[in-house]
This record gives sequence, structure tokens and C-alpha cells, in this order.
Amino acid sequence: MKEKPGLYGIKNSNRDFTQKSSWGKNQFNSSFPASLSAYLSSKNLDNNYIKLNNDLKIEHKTITTKDLFGIDPKDDNIFYAFESSHNPFQQFVIGTLPRVDLVIQDKRTGNCLNGIEIKLTALPDNTTCNLSENNYGSEIVIRPDTIVYLACSIVENFKTRQTDLQKYFPQKFNKIKDWTEIDSIIPYINEMITILDKISLELISFQKPIVMQPIGKSPRLAENCLDVFVWSDLGFMQLFLDAGRNKKITKINRQIRTIVWLFKMIFEFSKDGQFNHHKIIDELSYNTKNDKAFAVSGIVTHPYMQSDNLTKPRITKDELKNIIIGGGQNLLSPERRFDAIIYNSPELF
Repeated sequence: MKEKPGLYGIKNSNRDFTQKSSWGKNQFNSSFPASLSAYLSSKNLDNNYIKLNNDLKIEHKTITTKDLFGIDPKDDNIFYAFESSHNPFQQFVIGTLPRVDLVIQDKRTGNCLNGIEIKLTALPDNTTCNLSENNYGSEIVIRPDTIVYLACSIVENFKTRQTDLQKYFPQKFNKIKDWTEIDSIIPYINEMITILDKISLELISFQKPIVMQPIGKSPRLAENCLDVFVWSDLGFMQLFLDAGRNKKITKINRQIRTIVWLFKMIFEFSKDGQFNHHKIIDELSYNTKNDKAFAVSGIVTHPYMQSDNLTKPRITKDELKNIIIGGGQNLLSPERRFDAIIYNSPELF
């Protein structure tokens, strides 16, 4: 019997991989990485895990796919709900909770086990392609919705103890008359970073995976071409906190604005037990479009991700046929760099 198009390990999901519509660029960006992580697990390999340590510095650990998903990927009861809401976070927000790239559910109960934002990235990007291989980096573009999930991930630790969170916020923040005015906010940015650092220190032992960043190494496909990096909530925060750390702030760029968004969400939760993310993101735009929270180039991400597995990813190009199965590669719509490389490498299948 001919094998149907599909992806390794994804048997139960809200996508039908026999249909071309499930292989568009937006779908492939999240479904292929989920399959890749399940495949890593089948080889007894863990995902790279970027975390924060007690000195508020990035450290590299590992996280099993079981711990990333909240259930063993070999469990018949795992359900992959793509582009869905991680319902346990609904209680923290006013209005609708945004969707996230992947929600892992338990079929037996319907319970959401984890919500993961996925960023499938190509290595190197245009800022690192002329550097040596051990200096390659990937650009990462972050949506505002990811910051909402980050805020939820943090406040979840305080859902039964709001008063413990309130102690981090001096009274002066209640006296800010207009959060929409750049000049009113700039004097507070450095203190916001300090407060977010203090909250992070309390939560070091409770970090949770939030962003999954698989890398695909090209051009064409390198012999060792695939691996998965996972950012914890606190580790991921550093991508924008470090943009303002120990700096004299004179303007609000996207990364600084993201600091303000996150701070305001947590601050509101400390007072009201919920935050209005729609209002925060819409009103605190500071003359910059809200289509994305921020983007950072491979030169910026490289120091956070630098490792042997970044230079030499562990999954080889010959293993692609074990992940994309049943001729699924023929259903790809090669609209992006990495999809196109796979589509144009028929010899691998």
C-alpha cells in the first residue's frame, strides 16, 4: 500500500497532509519543525535549550521533546493543534487570546499541554553569509502575539499570588499619566529592565519553553543541515532586554517598545489579575507599525545560539526523507528560501 504524504510522528492533527493546502509556506513553517523535534526524539537526541542562569546570562542546556511538548511524541494520544489558542492562558487576558503556532493537546482529555511559537529559520542569513561557518547566524522575526504569550508564561507563576508580584513595581509607575507619550516613557526604560531582571531571578527555576527555532543550513543543503533550538521564556526575553541594558535610551525602537509592552502587561496583571494586550499593543505604538514586535539579524542571534550544533547541525540532508514522507515534498509550494531548497532537491527523496 502506497504511503500517504505526511510528516514523521504527526498522526493526529488539525491538518490533512494529503492535501496540498497543508503544505503552504505558513503551514510548513510550523508542521515541519514539530515533526523534526519528534524525529530527534526517535533518535534519542534532545533539543538545544537556550535558558537564563542565576547570573542572568544565557546558558545552553538540552530539553527532551517530551518535556517540550508535555507528552511523549510517541504517545498515541498526542494531538498537534496548529494555529490554535493555548486555552490555559485565556484567564490572564481581557478579550480574545491570540493563536500560537502549535498547541500540544492530550486526545484523552482535550487538555492543552503546551503552546509553542515556531520560527523556522535559514542559516546563514544575509548579515552572516560572508562570514566563516562558525559565525553563521539566523534572522528571527517576532510577532506581537509572541509577547502576549511571553507575558502569560510569566504571570502564570503569580496567578495565586498577585501581591508577590506587586512588590516589584514602585508607586511611581501608577503616576505615569500618558503611556502613549514617548517622552513620558523613556526616563523609565532602564528601571523597567531592572524590574524585569528581578522578576526573572525569582523565576529561574520555573523557566518554560516558549519559542522553538529549527535551523536549516544552506546554501543548497549542507551535509549536516537541520537542528532544533528552543528558547525558554526568560532566555527569549534577553533578545530584547539586552537592546536596552546599560544603555542611555534616547528613542523607542521596536526592541525597546517590546520591553514597554511586556512590562505594561505584567504591571497590569499585578494590579488587576488580567491585562488588555489589544489596548497595550494598539496604543503603545510609538510611531512604529505593529505588524511585528521586532526582528534581529543573525549577527545578533549568533552569540545566544553559538554552539557546535549551530556550526554542525546533527540531522543530515539524507534524513529528510525520514521526516517528509510519502512524497510530501512534491506538495510543497516553494515560496521561501528553505522550502525551495527542499523542493529543488528531489535527489534526496
